Amino acid sequence: MAVADHQTAGRGRLGRNWEAPPGAALLCSVLLRPALPVDRLHLAVAAVALAGMSAVTELSALRPGIKWPNDLLLPDGRKLAGVLAEAELPAVVVGIGLNVSWAPPGAACLGEGVSRDELLDSLLEHLGALVDDWAAVPSLYRRACVTLGQAVRVELPDETFTGVAADVTDEGHLLVDVGMCLRTVAAGDVVHLR
Repeated sequence: MAVADHQTAGRGRLGRNWEAPPGAALLCSVLLRPALPVDRLHLAVAAVALAGMSAVTELSALRPGIKWPNDLLLPDGRKLAGVLAEAELPAVVVGIGLNVSWAPPGAACLGEGVSRDELLDSLLEHLGALVDDWAAVPSLYRRACVTLGQAVRVELPDETFTGVAADVTDEGHLLVDVGMCLRTVAAGDVVHLR
């Protein structure tokens, strides 16, 4: 595990830049070596997102959910945390950036009353339970996924389409009901429509 105090050149999905000032966020990466087939490695990201959500719920009055595939959102739609992974088999490094006492415009933070150390301890405790029971992760993820049931716009490199997020497969793919069929989204940007 690696923990940083601040981040000046963080990288999000699609190479997006992400920064956090000193002491303002929980910034950590965890090295996992899950005994999972390649098509199930997404469970490592799901487990870290679930652990982050559980830690926030345990230590604050906030009740975030997971936006497919990897963000923690508050009920008002503001982003609280992002999770990103890189794999070099058989290892997966999963990083989480969780806003504690500061947030960029349009995002959310926990507030001054939450200790980053307590948050990290809680996250690791919840993560430990999840990596001991990979079989439970898909159903826990589905229950926490606030994207399901939402009207969404899916932005892919070569097209954009809208529909209703219907389910998440065991492989971590989002199923979107576009009216006449279900479209499977393995990777892409998903925007919740209001």
